[in-house]
Amino acid sequence: MFKSEGSFIFKGLMAIVAILTFSSCSYFEKSEERTPVVRVNDSYLYREDIEQLVDEDISPEDSAVIVSNYINRWATQQLLIDRAEMNLPTRKQEEFNALVENYRNELYTSAYKETMVTQSLDSSLADEAIESYYEQNQQNFKLNEDLVKLRYINLAPNNTNLDEIKRKFVRFNAKDQEELSSQSLQFKNYSMNDSAWVRTKSVFDKIGPLSASNKDELLEKSNYLELKDSLNLYMVYVKDVLLRGEQAPLEYASATIREILLNKRKQELIKQLETDITKDAIEKDEFEIYNE
Repeated sequence: MFKSEGSFIFKGLMAIVAILTFSSCSYFEKSEERTPVVRVNDSYLYREDIEQLVDEDISPEDSAVIVSNYINRWATQQLLIDRAEMNLPTRKQEEFNALVENYRNELYTSAYKETMVTQSLDSSLADEAIESYYEQNQQNFKLNEDLVKLRYINLAPNNTNLDEIKRKFVRFNAKDQEELSSQSLQFKNYSMNDSAWVRTKSVFDKIGPLSASNKDELLEKSNYLELKDSLNLYMVYVKDVLLRGEQAPLEYASATIREILLNKRKQELIKQLETDITKDAIEKDEFEIYNE
């Protein structure tokens, strides 16, 4: 019955596809009665279960293959379930049923709590709250990777203004920054924001010629590097460095702290929700503990 080849089966599937294709034109006029398409013992696969698989833009032949594959997978699963129910020990089936029921309960309660908490959660956090948490828990914010503050320019090695650009790039006073910005169309890529901490891994990903042999130079404060490959020249200026194991700066840790504080608020709201719903049920006589 479940072979994917054979003219009889193929014609049957083509008939199913034809029915589904026709019915898709009047989707909102379907009868309330469910039309079975396949049966495996006491389990049925209905037309509406597979009609979404059939697209009018797909040829009947391709649709038949799609439907055939789906039916075979469904039928195989049902047959395995039936065999399992016949052959697995009752105790094992009871264990599985309890697991399924617990999982169902977790899905429902988690979804409900998430919905209610999302409606009530105030996601705004004052900078003072983040700073206060940071000050009280500094020992928990140690770097597990090296960080740098740097600026870089990627440009063609035959650029005629290399010396001028390098001078401005290293000195980098207010006028230099303005003039470099006005010259940025000459650059293939660049970043002049040297006030943000970035992971060294991100730097290696961004600047191709960097390698392990350059790591010591990259982790040296107030250091200028000039790197080349076959197509590009990179000017890199390392403004500041923090090494792995050192104290993470507040601006770097703030995103993590924000998540910690918001999660704490969520847990408090969930606890309050559970308390309120229990109290309300007791008041409405929906929850009662019998004394033995």
